Order: sequence, then structure tokens, then C-alpha cells
Amino acid sequence: MGDDPLRPYKATITQWINPADYRKPLSVAKAKKVISDYQKALGQPEGLAELAVFYCEEVFDFLSGCGMDDEGFYVALERMFEQALKYVLALPEARRAPFLARLEQVRALGQNVGWGVGDNFNDLWLEAGLD
Repeated sequence: MGDDPLRPYKATITQWINPADYRKPLSVAKAKKVISDYQKALGQPEGLAELAVFYCEEVFDFLSGCGMDDEGFYVALERMFEQALKYVLALPEARRAPFLARLEQVRALGQNVGWGVGDNFNDLWLEAGLD
């Protein structure tokens, strides 16, 4: 088994969006930059889908341990959810199912957040022709 080429990208996303020490600063911009850097360096469609979905999952892992009262944080999450849907739907149909299942879980978690996140996730899901 080889190393996961996405591991360093995922570690950096976690560092900025879901730090092990909640006293460390969050940076949505730095977490999103990781995906942009990956796109420039390798740009593999499945890798982009994985990183965007992972970002969304990490946000909810972070939120399970603490609250966040920052509208910009949730707007960034909604944008990443939208981007993840685009990346996943650009994949060959045979490779979409695992990603869509994970995004469906993210979508369900969004229903409990507030700031209109759940409604916006639902709208994006339907606009993508899902459900």
C-alpha cells in the first residue's frame, strides 16, 4: 500500500478548520487555499472531490465539539458544499456514489446548525438535480 497523496492536504485542512486544540486559531481562507493549491499542483478530479467533501466533514466534526457564531464561517461552508457537489457531479457516474453518500450525511448535519445552512444545503442539492 502506498501513501495517501491527499494526506498532507487533509492534515492542513484539519489544522485550520478543526484543530486538535480549540484554542488555536481557525482560518477558513487557509483551509480553502489547500484545495486551491491541490488543484494547481495535481488537479485530479477525484482528489478535488475528496478534499472538498473532507473540508465539509471536518467543519461538522469541529462543530460537534463547540459552537460557532460567525456568519462568514457558515457562508464559506455553504460555498464549499456547493463546490463539493460540482466536483462530485463532474466525476464519472460510477465513481460518484461514495461521495454523494458522504455529502448526504453532511447535508443532514446541516439541518441542525442554524444560519439557514440546512435550507441552503437543500436548495443546492435540488439545484444539482439530486433527490
